[in-house]
Amino acid sequence: MTATLIDGTAIAAKVKLQVAADAKTFIEKTGQKPGLATVMVGENPASQAYVKSKRKACAELGMESFGHELPKTATQAEVEGLVAQLNADPNVHGILVQLPLPDHLNEERVLNAVGIEKDVDGFHPVNIGRLSMKGRKPLFVPCTPAGCIVLLEEAGAQFKGANAVVLGRSNIVGLPAAMLLLHRDCTLTICHSRSKDLPAICREADILIAAVGRAQMVKKDWVKPGAYVIDVGINRVEDATKKSGYRLVGDVDFDDVKEVAGALTPVPGGVGPMTIAMLMKNTLRAAQAAHGLI
Repeated sequence: MTATLIDGTAIAAKVKLQVAADAKTFIEKTGQKPGLATVMVGENPASQAYVKSKRKACAELGMESFGHELPKTATQAEVEGLVAQLNADPNVHGILVQLPLPDHLNEERVLNAVGIEKDVDGFHPVNIGRLSMKGRKPLFVPCTPAGCIVLLEEAGAQFKGANAVVLGRSNIVGLPAAMLLLHRDCTLTICHSRSKDLPAICREADILIAAVGRAQMVKKDWVKPGAYVIDVGINRVEDATKKSGYRLVGDVDFDDVKEVAGALTPVPGGVGPMTIAMLMKNTLRAAQAAHGLI
């Protein structure tokens, strides 16, 4: 069999179309645009590209963006001071601190400084705590895991009673993705580099989310026939045929796994576009909440 392609680019476009329509309604009601502030410390090329794409998305959807760049030598007090200013700015509804931060900065303290009502990345400990508890709802869900769930829904995955395996346990993707699956009544397994017999664990999955950061680690003998496979990984591998000298691949060996999976996301063009779409959705939600509209 050949897997059905889960087209993240097309699904993200659908999400953004709805956000654009809702943002227009918000502007008509309030006279204010939803506003997203980005904070970047240093000159990491990947971070610069991500921030640029987020600001472009804001412009496309009729939303305001505020870019703030600090030198890599910025102190903890300077970064936290900027976050405090943005917390107090009524034109800023969402604050995104671009990670990673330089090593000398305390990342946890910076993220904790973001007001929970503006935590559109969903990384505030209170939001993560609510996500981890039964019967609680966070104000915001982290964007990449939220995007994974939308991709699964659009692909027709059935959650209740399904065996779901999350490969990877990061605070940004693995753990929140696992909680989202658990809330949808999946039977959940979280595995990682220390787990015994990873292929056997993954083969039990009706739904497999790979977010471990190892290029093409998941092979077809890791995948249950007909499984839904979401590939969160973005890895560079050498490719002399490319002008850049490399190409992007996921944590899943796409050409191998497509022969057994029921549905599969590509890299690029799978989870990546969804992350930005869900960030825009969270920013609009923050603006609506600030005006008492939700």
